[in-house]
Amino acid sequence: MSELIPVNIVIADRSYRLRIQSEDEEAVRKTAALINDKIAEFRSNLAGKDMQDYVAMVLLWFATEQNQSGMDLVKWGEAAAGLSSLEKMLDKALSENQI
Repeated sequence: MSELIPVNIVIADRSYRLRIQSEDEEAVRKTAALINDKIAEFRSNLAGKDMQDYVAMVLLWFATEQNQSGMDLVKWGEAAAGLSSLEKMLDKALSENQI
């Protein structure tokens, strides 16, 4: 397990300091960029009162996309846990078979 690294992520003009696994940094940054892009898209195309309206719209869009893809967050967590377990078993089998 790698060390947690501090990163600053900006979402909707607010900065958030997170501590994440170094291997997750790229995915977190890409997700934040996607969120900010969607906020900008909604701001230019839809009427809203404030940033909270746009963040809510992005949240609704993201949840809808997850459900349409057939991989909701619960299923994603279960799949990730299963893949992690499988990876450990493969690593063990490979290390035992090395001479």
